[in-house]
Amino acid sequence: MQQKVLKKKPNDKKGGGKRTHPGGGGDGAVAEKKRKNREEEHGGDGTHERGRKNPGEQEGGGGGKARLDALSVGYFRRVGDRLSQGFKEDEERVIFVENVLAEVKGKARLVAMDCTGSITLQRLLPLAEPAQVGALLAELGGEAALELQTVSCDRCGGHVVESALRQMSRCEESAGEEESGEESALEAQVLSLSRVVRENAAEFVKHTHGSHIVRTLLQVLAGCVGPPRADTRPASKDRNAAPQLTDYEAPTSFWYELRSLTDSLMSIVNVSITDTVASAVFQSMLTVCHRKRPKLCNKLLKGVVEYLSTRSAAPGTSPLLVFLKDQASSRLVEVVLQLSPKALLRDVYRSHLRGHLVDLALHPVANFPVQRLVAAAAAAKLKTFPRLFDELIKGLEAILAAGHMGVIVQMADSCAQSGEKQVEMMQQLLAAFHCANPGTRHVSCLPLFMSLLTYEVYYQTETAEGAVQTEVPLSSICYHGSRLVQALSGFKERSLLMNSLRSLTPADLLTLATDAAGSHVLQALVTTASDKSRGKILRRLEGQLVQIACSRLGSRLLEATWNSASVSHRESIAQELVPSEARLRSDQFARHVWNKFALSHFTSRRARWQEIQSGEAKKRKLFHDILE
Repeated sequence: MQQKVLKKKPNDKKGGGKRTHPGGGGDGAVAEKKRKNREEEHGGDGTHERGRKNPGEQEGGGGGKARLDALSVGYFRRVGDRLSQGFKEDEERVIFVENVLAEVKGKARLVAMDCTGSITLQRLLPLAEPAQVGALLAELGGEAALELQTVSCDRCGGHVVESALRQMSRCEESAGEEESGEESALEAQVLSLSRVVRENAAEFVKHTHGSHIVRTLLQVLAGCVGPPRADTRPASKDRNAAPQLTDYEAPTSFWYELRSLTDSLMSIVNVSITDTVASAVFQSMLTVCHRKRPKLCNKLLKGVVEYLSTRSAAPGTSPLLVFLKDQASSRLVEVVLQLSPKALLRDVYRSHLRGHLVDLALHPVANFPVQRLVAAAAAAKLKTFPRLFDELIKGLEAILAAGHMGVIVQMADSCAQSGEKQVEMMQQLLAAFHCANPGTRHVSCLPLFMSLLTYEVYYQTETAEGAVQTEVPLSSICYHGSRLVQALSGFKERSLLMNSLRSLTPADLLTLATDAAGSHVLQALVTTASDKSRGKILRRLEGQLVQIACSRLGSRLLEATWNSASVSHRESIAQELVPSEARLRSDQFARHVWNKFALSHFTSRRARWQEIQSGEAKKRKLFHDILE
């Protein structure tokens, strides 16, 4: 492959190997190591190594697919390095993209299905014009788009096709600039790909790589695009988060094609519902249609529920109960419950789930759809929510014993959201944690809820004389316990929680304020409390605010407390913090507290500081009244 393309770039020498980019691979041995790691994760089948053993564009040994030769691999690596450096001028970028695509022309499938070439094209396409992207897709598909399935289902080629599809959202940026031909070129290729998917729907949706093409295609046809798939694994807290979608104005032809594609997918629901990969495609289909085509989504939801509820099952048992316990189909049912309109949601509960909720809540898989049902019923203000709650509350202790705290937390959240069954929920929790009777045990409810331990276990009670161990340090705060109390803090009646909070020792309050799970509990209770109750809590924290401000978690708690506090409470906080100015301004966390609270002004211009704080309080009250 010719190397002159790189030399034709303007200012190429200025962007030599010494330049780096925050998102690039750098240079030298470190860059080489990072590049190899990316390639191994993107296509860990030894693509690059086999490319060296089989130079040129010949078929690999043993009937394997064609590989790029070593010279071409090196070329695309240098292209990737140049892309990492960025471009100072648009003209430079345009020339560079044209040159690279000229080298790709005639061998697009070979480049796209090579690991190094795939990575380079994915980074290049967002810089290309829509017409250039459309031309690349046309070459990838070949005559009558017959090769699109092969490329789309390839572990490397699929990423390139996805990247090309996402560029459709950029077409509207050039609307009205006499580029309709460019837009229609890419539009035509997207429609061609959709036709190929419709004709081979079963193969696409069950294929590990092809299924991602279908999901991205559904988004593009609906008029919303998600972020590209990351090369690295997401952080644990983000793995279950829904991808962020960005809306764009889709061509009219896409609306009709979306209906045709969804019809094709629904025709194979029988082979897809219990397949993990295909189930994810159906989840994406329902999600994007709910976002952009609500009427179509309702039709699809009814179709899925109809299929699930009409399969063969034991006499007197709804087949939907079987699907709820399957790992793949249960996730689809969760999405169905989340998106269903009131009528469908009510029918699913009455016809299929009523009388079985406790058993489902105890199941290791089915308890997750139960959580979605409870949340959806409360959000939709269903009149059946109280009956649903009454059914589940009977098995509260059994659900606790099974460790399915997500169900319990969701019940509390739904009670707070709907405003119903709050008293019953609190009383049942007190009984489950053995602090309902005698009434003197009520004051211990907060530590018990946060640790998810019963009264006897937490306090190790009942000595020979029947005395109760007291002044037990706060300990064993767990995530689900924290979530439970945060949900309970949204109840109208919070006196039990507030009394229990005020009974904690100052040392326990400091532990709570600086604990990863406990700080969220204290924040929820303080920010939702009345001014009088908030003042009592702040008095209990006197003498410890400096330590709290110097804590990573405590500083966030203090800022949240400040935002909800009255002027008098802010003044008392400032008075305690100001004498420790040197410590606060030198601490990595507390210095943000110092600046946000404007404590420098508090010491030098007290009257002006009070005037500003009073104005902020009035604005906050005004917005609160408007929102109410």
